[in-house]
Amino acid sequence: MVTLEKIGRKNIWNVVKLAVNESQRDFVATNTESILEAYAASADGETALPFAVCEDGVPVGFVMIGYGSTDDGDDPSVAAGNYCIWRFMIDKRYQGRGLGRAGFAAAMAYVRTMPCGPAGICWLSYEPENSTARELYASFGFEENGETCGGETVAVLRL
Repeated sequence: MVTLEKIGRKNIWNVVKLAVNESQRDFVATNTESILEAYAASADGETALPFAVCEDGVPVGFVMIGYGSTDDGDDPSVAAGNYCIWRFMIDKRYQGRGLGRAGFAAAMAYVRTMPCGPAGICWLSYEPENSTARELYASFGFEENGETCGGETVAVLRL
């Protein structure tokens, strides 16, 4: 069973050791970078919720969910008052087993509980050449809206 677990002392080192394939490294930040970004965002009063994606309690991936705008000045127009899948990855050892789909479904189920407040949209962004990500997100109903964020393609889903 795939679940989300908060990042804490019991799992942080296992999560930072997770990595994507060499061919995917340009598509997503390391989990260490993401956890540092989550800490900095929280320190600045922003919302970043990092989770381990776990299969039967074993970390196999990472997801970070955001809510609202950031102060970096590069948010798409849909950011304010809405959720964001800020980061998502499955470790190279666990890819090809349906865990990406199951992990993403768990993340979206969590977003739909509106843990940080009401929202009408969830958005995310991905490198334009990352066809695997585009196909996964589109299968959940995400549609590109013509915007970019940090050079990445933005896609949105009405909640």
